Amino acid sequence: MIYQSLIKPILFQLDPESAHHFAASLLNLSRRIPFFYSSLQTILEYRSPRLRQSIWGLEFGNPVGVAAGFDKTGELYPSLIHMGFGFVEIGTVTAKQQPGNEAPRLFRYPNQMALINRMGFNNPGADKVEVTLQKQKKTGIRGVNAGKSKVTPMEEAIQDYNYTLKKLTPYADYAVINVSSPNTPGLRNLQNKNALIGLIDGIQKEFGPKFPIPLFFKFAPDLTLQELKENLEVCLHYRIDGVILTNTTLNKESLGPGPHPEGGLSGNPLFERALEFVTEAYKIVGGKIPIVGVGGIDSGEKALKMMLAGASLLQIYTSYIFQGPFLPSEICSYLDKYLRSNKFKHISEIIGLDHK
Repeated sequence: MIYQSLIKPILFQLDPESAHHFAASLLNLSRRIPFFYSSLQTILEYRSPRLRQSIWGLEFGNPVGVAAGFDKTGELYPSLIHMGFGFVEIGTVTAKQQPGNEAPRLFRYPNQMALINRMGFNNPGADKVEVTLQKQKKTGIRGVNAGKSKVTPMEEAIQDYNYTLKKLTPYADYAVINVSSPNTPGLRNLQNKNALIGLIDGIQKEFGPKFPIPLFFKFAPDLTLQELKENLEVCLHYRIDGVILTNTTLNKESLGPGPHPEGGLSGNPLFERALEFVTEAYKIVGGKIPIVGVGGIDSGEKALKMMLAGASLLQIYTSYIFQGPFLPSEICSYLDKYLRSNKFKHISEIIGLDHK
């Protein structure tokens, strides 16, 4: 495959963040080529009516999406939505522009198919992202992921989130509240049950009990299962539309003896914990709200496991960097073949099947 034999070796000669910027620049330049998007779609998209789902009134062409962090500015959305994904989540976006943490802040572990990042929500801020999204033609499902600005005191977190949501919600199909990044000091404290209730109350006071678009919360894999249960019960009580499981982990035992850089670990070592969280979450929510499974999904087999455990949708990021642009279509092809082979008419029939 051309990505593995030619493009990846070139990109991996660069440091991870430079490689990402280089690839992003190529995409932005290439989209000026006539028929670029349609060509991308023809090459990279796998289509099957069995994979289409209607969730919250949104039509997902397939269940594989881009996780937040890959497109922090929203500028890559026009390309990514044509590259075989069923949806694209931009961000994390904060109310205020921020440069993020000092470089180096992104580290590859090729043997483990993993990354450590301590990016720190580097993004241009809600005002500039709003302008970017205003200029785009939305051609597929777009989510926005909102985080707290680093300089904003915790006691003003609600106003900070609400500012970003007000700015970006008009240009999105769903929104995500990120309370689980390990790279903004104190952010994960918002996963405490009482703090979570306060945050939801603050959002609902601003927007009303029913948010204008589907609203998700994204949780960390470093919670205990009891803490996860409590947070899910809060989400059900306040009629939150869904949850994303999981963010990166601070547990780096899988990488062997340290020291290792500070930051969150993503990729293959995270899969089993993410799968456990999706499994336990499905037992609690029981299909009442959808679960988005993310963490170490790098093959059709793992995607299938995640859906059988209870995920309605999937997201990838780290595996996309290591495996390349054909991964979404490979996952979709595998899932479709499984459905055909086992006489399922539609992918919705296998969600949470392990529990039935």
